[in-house]
Amino acid sequence: MTPGSCSTGIHILLEELDLLFSAHVLNLPAGDHNKPEFLALNPKGTLPVLVREDGTALSEFQAIAWWLALTYPKAQLLPDHPDRQADVLEVMSHVVGTLHLQGFTRIFTPERYMLREDDRPAVEAQGKQLVQKGFRILAQRLEVSPSGYVVDRFSIADAALFYVEFWADRIKLTLPEACRKHFELICARPVVRRVLMEEGYRL
Repeated sequence: MTPGSCSTGIHILLEELDLLFSAHVLNLPAGDHNKPEFLALNPKGTLPVLVREDGTALSEFQAIAWWLALTYPKAQLLPDHPDRQADVLEVMSHVVGTLHLQGFTRIFTPERYMLREDDRPAVEAQGKQLVQKGFRILAQRLEVSPSGYVVDRFSIADAALFYVEFWADRIKLTLPEACRKHFELICARPVVRRVLMEEGYRL
């Protein structure tokens, strides 16, 4: 994991499940994710990575979150009904695939998309547009949710949505009202407050 990254969402889920685990922090700017010992676990060099009790490693946010929910069903991190499960998977995929990997990567690492230094403002602006559009779509779903969560209660989709809301809050991007309420709802959970403190953040 790296504090404040997408792995924060998995950290929250592990704490919600009250599991005993060890957290290994990678320094991304120092290139820890490209070192041989990490690439042996995950050749993609991406976070998060979860090493299971049998020693096998699982990567990708959606896969780890889904595995945790199915492995520990008593926590009800995944709804019972297939329609609601599909809703959860849809939101997670949109958060990770669009807001994170298309939008926020252009904001945080514009050099990955630049042909020359003059491209930086346009790349960052495009990233913000993608993120804002994504939040507007997610807000429409939240606006019709009586619980304020993605589905009727806290789920793995809420952990995913929270980490991009957290990023938006940190860089002062305006969230739609429904997303702001969701962010505040998740922040109020004792586990989330504890995780953020452990990762060095104060709300």
